[in-house]
Amino acid sequence: MAQTENVKQLLDAGVHFGHLTRRWDPNMAPYIYMERNGIHIINLYKTAAKLEEASAALTKIAASGRKILFVATKKQAKEIVAEQADKAKMPYITERWPGGMLTNFVTIRKAVKKMQMVDRMKQDGRYASLSKKEQLQMDRMRDKLEKNLGSIEDMTRLPGALFVVDIKREHIAIKEAQKLNIPIFAMVDTNSDPRQVDYAIPSNDDASKSIEKIVSSVADAIVEGLNERKAGKEPKGESKPKAKKAQKAANEEE
Repeated sequence: MAQTENVKQLLDAGVHFGHLTRRWDPNMAPYIYMERNGIHIINLYKTAAKLEEASAALTKIAASGRKILFVATKKQAKEIVAEQADKAKMPYITERWPGGMLTNFVTIRKAVKKMQMVDRMKQDGRYASLSKKEQLQMDRMRDKLEKNLGSIEDMTRLPGALFVVDIKREHIAIKEAQKLNIPIFAMVDTNSDPRQVDYAIPSNDDASKSIEKIVSSVADAIVEGLNERKAGKEPKGESKPKAKKAQKAANEEE
């Protein structure tokens, strides 16, 4: 009953609408229900199952204390992803993907520290001692960094996972995550190859209502994981290393 209700919500949000049949990726065949008026229709029962699977995995990652980086630079996804990532207290990229964001993370962190340095200078009075021209240059530099990297300011280490809207558009981010073996969760439309990601959620990645439905579900799962962590609970399905270690020590003493 719960799954039927979820499928109805997915249907109402237009998650089932794929691309034109001539633009399809054959690897999406298992997730396609039918063709209608030259458009592929996604099997929403499979979408619901994949969304549930991805959500459970993201809950565990969030409960472990690792960050999930949201990536969506297409116009119709930007505001939705920024809002939902903020709700889940997670970093996000909605402007152009900075090349080397993951594979050259040290350099990205240096850029973020430059932004933080300007803020410190304004607080301790050093900024006021600069000339007008120097202040202008510093403000321009900070504004540019804020636009591209402000949303990842608190991400001090590589993320535990990526959540991507439109893997064709964000192919650079996908490749960087693949190189570093970072798990990739993504909305995958009928024109994309689901084999590129670890957790593919077959769905319409173009319509804002569809994007909002999937991304909000994912954000809710992350919030659940954060709440589990806050309450000091062990994520479901995870082993308890401390308990195992204590048991091992007890066995050795015997």
